[in-house]
Amino acid sequence: MSKVQVMGILNVTPDSFSDGGQFSGEQALREQVEKMLAHGVDIIDIGGESTRPFAEPVPEQEELERVIPAIKAVRALSAAIPISIDTTKARVVAVALEHGATIINDISALRQDPEMITVARACDAPIIIMHMQGRPEDMQVAPQYEDVVAEIKAFFQERTGWLEGQGIARQRIILDPGIGFGKTLAHNLAILRNVRAFKELGYLVLIGHSRKSFMEKLLGTPVGERDCPTAIISALCAQQGADILRVHDVAKTVAAVRLAEELGQGPV
Repeated sequence: MSKVQVMGILNVTPDSFSDGGQFSGEQALREQVEKMLAHGVDIIDIGGESTRPFAEPVPEQEELERVIPAIKAVRALSAAIPISIDTTKARVVAVALEHGATIINDISALRQDPEMITVARACDAPIIIMHMQGRPEDMQVAPQYEDVVAEIKAFFQERTGWLEGQGIARQRIILDPGIGFGKTLAHNLAILRNVRAFKELGYLVLIGHSRKSFMEKLLGTPVGERDCPTAIISALCAQQGADILRVHDVAKTVAAVRLAEELGQGPV
């Protein structure tokens, strides 16, 4: 099993579902980044607009005022750590890249802002495209699929074909099946059981399952008690070939992935 990258979530929003408002202050932000770096994070993902179910959009300037100081804070502590900018807005990406972000993470898969492809073409940053049925404000109303895995794969085939046709190199594209984004418990479990099916498409695959509400439906765990289930799922996804795991608690997932790697080595 090749090394899995652990992406640490750094939300600078007042209303994210599990950590809203926790890292808005400069001191708290710095301490969280230091903790992630100490625990072996591979990528830090910065977001300034909540994408929880029924979330309202944030104005562009307000989003910039949240994420740029966070990018600067990370860069003050590490010049080398990759930083992904989690946004659907082209200008936010452009400004973030100027200040040190290195990866584009667009939950709309470059469908929401028509200028995003122009920004993407003008740089060489990797691009994470996510599957979502609907939009954050309505995605959990009544998600329906005939075959969730097949339909997500078809979506990725269409999106990657379009991106490559627009001049985006294949090796820059990363796929995120979108756990919790327009999916029921059964849909989420089907995705997690079939990580290898997404790997068949020939791209890196990111799984973003951390603290998601399906764990409460399945296990009865409130949001504050979901880091251990998240780490266990991380290990299982790593064994299926997931390339990037996007999580809140870096330490637990790094440990879980390390165990999965060691136990997957076979006899010695």
